[in-house]
Amino acid sequence: MSASPVPSALECHFASSREAVRGLTVTVRPLDKACLALTFELEGELARLRIPEGETLRRAHELWRHTCFEAFVRVAGAARYWEFNFAPSRAWALYRFAARRAGMAVVEDAEPPQILVRRAPSRLTLEARVSVRQLMGGERAQPLRLQLAAAAVLEDDNGRLSYWALRHPSGKPDFHHPDGFALELDL
Repeated sequence: MSASPVPSALECHFASSREAVRGLTVTVRPLDKACLALTFELEGELARLRIPEGETLRRAHELWRHTCFEAFVRVAGAARYWEFNFAPSRAWALYRFAARRAGMAVVEDAEPPQILVRRAPSRLTLEARVSVRQLMGGERAQPLRLQLAAAAVLEDDNGRLSYWALRHPSGKPDFHHPDGFALELDL
């Protein structure tokens, strides 16, 4: 990934509705040798989406049942990965998987992310700063080649969910699919 990362478009799953959304992008950039910044930018008719509000950074579960943004991170080629969930309410979750959808565990001892949310009539920006090196062996000094999958679940004003990702494998939405890890960068 270059020094000035370019936003990557998230695509709506073919079976989902994208009526209220004009575009959704993610930009991922390393902040230092331990942290990443993930910036999700949603453009559209936000009044037609259910976007949870809140002020307090807090841990929560099942954020994917409503509007939330997600990042899946692994060391290149590894089976083990981590799933970050960020809601516009500033609720967050972090899970570890031993392999694709296997061995799921809540990561209790992780440093909480920093989440900043900015709203405008037709734009929502969520920036999350996360510490990833501590998850992958913080004592390691050598560079890490990371692979990332970015995704979002958007809930419309009728309660319908749409699924967005950098890449969708065929079939139903599956953010855990290995083909979804479409971004690579060194940390």
